[in-house]
Amino acid sequence: MRYQGREVDVEGRVRLVMESALTARDRVGVQDFVLLENYNSEAAFIENLRRRFRENLIYTYIGSVLVSVNPYKELEIYSKQQMERYRGVSFYEISPHIYAVSDNTYRAMRTERKDQCILISGESGAGKTEASKKILLYYAVTCPTNHHLVTLGDRLLQSNPVLEAFGNAKTLRNDNSSRFGKYMDIQFDFKGAPIGGHILNYLLEKSRVVHQNHGERNFHIFYQLLDGGEDDLLNSLNLERNPQSYSYLVKGNCPRVSSINDKNSWKVVMKALDVIGFTPEEVQKLLNIIASVLHLGNTLFGEGEEGETYITTETQLSNIAKLLGVDGLALKEALTHKKLTAKGEEMISPLNFEQAVSARDALAKAVYGRTFSWLVEKINQSLAVKEELYHSSKGSSVIGLLDIYGFEVLQHNSFEQFCINYCNEKLQQFFNERILKEEQELYQREGLGVNEVHYVDNQDCIDLVETKVVGILDILDEENRLPQPSDQHFTDAVHNKHRNHFRLTVPRKSKLAVHRNVRDDEGFIVRHFAGAVCYETTKFVEKNNDALHMSLECLVSESKDRFVRELFENSNNSKDLKPKAGKLSFISVGNKFKMQLNILLEKLRSTGSSFIRCIKPNLKMVSHQFEGAQILSQLQCSGMVSVLDLMQGGFPSRAPFHELYNMYQNYMPPKLTRLDPRLFCKALFKALGLNDMDYKFGLTKVFFRPGKFAEFDQIMRSDPDHLAELVKKVNKWLIHSRWKKVQWCGLSVIKLKNKIIYRAGACIQMQKTVRMWLCRKKHKPRWAWFCLGIGPWVGFRLEEMDLLLWFGTINDVMKMNVLDLIFQHQTADYH
Repeated sequence: MRYQGREVDVEGRVRLVMESALTARDRVGVQDFVLLENYNSEAAFIENLRRRFRENLIYTYIGSVLVSVNPYKELEIYSKQQMERYRGVSFYEISPHIYAVSDNTYRAMRTERKDQCILISGESGAGKTEASKKILLYYAVTCPTNHHLVTLGDRLLQSNPVLEAFGNAKTLRNDNSSRFGKYMDIQFDFKGAPIGGHILNYLLEKSRVVHQNHGERNFHIFYQLLDGGEDDLLNSLNLERNPQSYSYLVKGNCPRVSSINDKNSWKVVMKALDVIGFTPEEVQKLLNIIASVLHLGNTLFGEGEEGETYITTETQLSNIAKLLGVDGLALKEALTHKKLTAKGEEMISPLNFEQAVSARDALAKAVYGRTFSWLVEKINQSLAVKEELYHSSKGSSVIGLLDIYGFEVLQHNSFEQFCINYCNEKLQQFFNERILKEEQELYQREGLGVNEVHYVDNQDCIDLVETKVVGILDILDEENRLPQPSDQHFTDAVHNKHRNHFRLTVPRKSKLAVHRNVRDDEGFIVRHFAGAVCYETTKFVEKNNDALHMSLECLVSESKDRFVRELFENSNNSKDLKPKAGKLSFISVGNKFKMQLNILLEKLRSTGSSFIRCIKPNLKMVSHQFEGAQILSQLQCSGMVSVLDLMQGGFPSRAPFHELYNMYQNYMPPKLTRLDPRLFCKALFKALGLNDMDYKFGLTKVFFRPGKFAEFDQIMRSDPDHLAELVKKVNKWLIHSRWKKVQWCGLSVIKLKNKIIYRAGACIQMQKTVRMWLCRKKHKPRWAWFCLGIGPWVGFRLEEMDLLLWFGTINDVMKMNVLDLIFQHQTADYH
């Protein structure tokens, strides 16, 4: 709707009318793509986005979806004054902003008493993490608060730098890329004040601990410790400041990043840990783990003449043993030998060089991964609803924030990219269901007859990955359970079971030369909703197993350090310490992730959803550079173009009849407000003389074409003199409508009377006809033409043929009734 430059959306929400001056519109574009008057191609779509980006207007709506373009620079649009502008203001009342989505979600939670969720999606480097931080900050500043809640708000905000330090890293596409998925619940009491929170983490990229691609870094915390830690601290951990001294930090050959200040970040993380409630002892234990991982990376192996493996860096071994609280000799034995059980007997088997390196790396990943899980759990304890606030938690509601990895396509894609892209397939399906499918189903339920908008259904791709037995994840699990699993055997099994699947093909059919060099037993290509990706299956089997071999598992589970011991005692690995028949324990990373995703989606489907689509404007991650082709590809893959097609060809604004009635009854005299909501709306629309093409009446709602709701509202909220004229028009239409109804009723009565008279005459005629037929049957002989065999051939006797000839003088209804009588008579004769 429009009122003094404002437009109100379907559910009674207010939507800002696009720039009124044509020159301003040409300069900055429109704020909602749905209102693009000249939208006839994707070029117009991109041009509107380009104009807004050029003016630092990074937010634009597509209906209810917010599109956010990463500016790669600081903008002065996130101050407390800006927050107050959006606080309590209806959706779209002022310019598009992430605060508008945040506030709208908060008010929906309060008014509907239903849990809400904001889903932030986009490619790596598109600004998802920054968007989630802005939303958290908005709630911390604008929600009701007291002393306890101030502390909670601080902890919610301070959880971000801690999780970023331990879970984010510099990649080729993003200097601060989240290498784990995060779903944060913020719990609000019945007054709307935040009283608690909870974080779920998904699929930390533990392989980054031991290996990084060229130009990438390990997790931030390693560099922050070395650059910002005090000299005494580093000495106690036996660490040097130079990152190049550590094997786990040099593989990416990127110790420094211009956009990251590790020294300052260290101070921020230490302060955040204190605010959240970590004790000095717990912080020290965390740092011991970080240092032990660095020392593990510097643990080197040698190979004897007979193939035996030994450790060449005894100093590193003693440092690790001290930091993890384990015996040095036992650690040495566990890194070079593995313990197996066969036929009830325990055996010690030496590891070759490659196996020893893998065991070392597995220990580093396991220690770091379990520490990260402990860190998240510790933060959850600090965010949990306090006892003094427990009474307020009754009747509480939740807003969830989903910040999860975006679709990834690298030059070399491994198991991590496979899981990440599988996750994005599931989320894209949810988006299609919630925005596209449900919108079209609403049109069908309301009987609007809108043309169907086609979108790519990716269920077949999801089935390819997760179907039981024949899905890629189950094939991988089956491979892991074999006595001697191999990546090549797994890859062959995938190709054999899905030889004719549309979504899967062999690498040699790739359009890229680098992928055509991959052998068929070394990878496969999956056609995702965002494009084809070639996965190289080297180490798929290893990365899918989250268990250590028995010797290492027992070693750390029996550590003298209580912190380390509890990390492994509380892990689900402890249940698998006794392998069967000599096999190593196995915990499926892929299927665990699948179960987590299904639980997450079940939760999302039970909430109200808001969507933020983050867009990466260029691959170089620099400001003021807008690459149209790159952006269009992201918009197409994320389903935004389909959303716009649906909104442009449909009715993006709608309102239930009773809401329109409640909204405008104050503008009308009591005589008109006594009407029922549907008749009230119908009278209103007819009186206004609106074009029938601009709106449609559904069963329970009225639907508007793009921008037409604004015109309607502008008329309704005009000056009193104009409103008086409108009332006269409504009265005139009602009188005319009622007179037409009286006329229709009179005509209906006349028609009914004539119908009754006609039917009475028809009954008499039918009776006469049947009596005549019975009389002729009784007294008239069978004529010669019947004797010639014509009658039996057509299936009627002579009398019946005469009767049918007479039918030419009566109507079809009477014919059918007489035929029924004949049939009944014939049936009686037969019996």
